[in-house]
Amino acid sequence: MDRSHAIPSIAALVLCASTAFAEPVAYPAKGQSADQQNRDEYECHQSAQKETGVDPVALAEQATSSPTPDSGGKSGAGSAARGAGIGAMRGAASGDPGEGALHGAGMGRLLSVIRSRRQMEKQKQQTSTKDSEVHAQLEKYDGAYTACLTGRGYTVK
Repeated sequence: MDRSHAIPSIAALVLCASTAFAEPVAYPAKGQSADQQNRDEYECHQSAQKETGVDPVALAEQATSSPTPDSGGKSGAGSAARGAGIGAMRGAASGDPGEGALHGAGMGRLLSVIRSRRQMEKQKQQTSTKDSEVHAQLEKYDGAYTACLTGRGYTVK
């Protein structure tokens, strides 16, 4: 594989991901000093946070914390063993416990895979919903922050 084409693609992906939650940038439009801009940005941050109830730092911490997957206490090996036991009993009734155990283990493993896939889909949906909620909260905060800075004579992008 030619990696020279992969690097620009990765860089573009990182850039897109980082700009999705990029903070608004203020540019002095009325000759404000750097010290004045720092004060205005801090005061507008406090104002936007108070107005919206959104703390972007807390949101970032929540967004980067990873939830622990919940397996429900059922492992693939345990499901296979339970299935093998049930299959062996059924196979013994028909005269072939080995074949029944093999069939049961396969069925137990299949059920485990199905449960795992359902759990992964559920987590994916929860993550997508969480990302949407975080994005909406940040947009609300950014709107208030931008309005404050614009009112103080900054161009905000």
